Amino acid sequence: MAVDSTFDFEKRRNRPVKYDRDLMGQTILAMKKVETIKKAREERFFDNRMKDAKAEKKQQARVEIEKSIELLAPAVANREEVMRNVIDSAKLRIAARKKSATRLTTGASARSDDNMQED
Repeated sequence: MAVDSTFDFEKRRNRPVKYDRDLMGQTILAMKKVETIKKAREERFFDNRMKDAKAEKKQQARVEIEKSIELLAPAVANREEVMRNVIDSAKLRIAARKKSATRLTTGASARSDDNMQED
């Protein structure tokens, strides 16, 4: 027991290390690498755990829809009318945006024409 390599290692480990700029830089880079590896492992672990939960959640949603299908039936019946209304309102909004954009660009060009005439 007098010759024990772990005992020698422990003695060396407790000594303060002399400051070395390169060693410090390498240590900081290694710490960053370790952190990125740790994050990637945690994300993989979480994704693997949630993989089964996603299928379970989908199944629960299907069961809920089957239970309360009578609430969705009127919405499905009026679906085409609702879609037409949504599309029409979207077209109106797009037309209004185009109209305001052209008004802004024509107003800016008219101002620049006025400035050129004054010079």
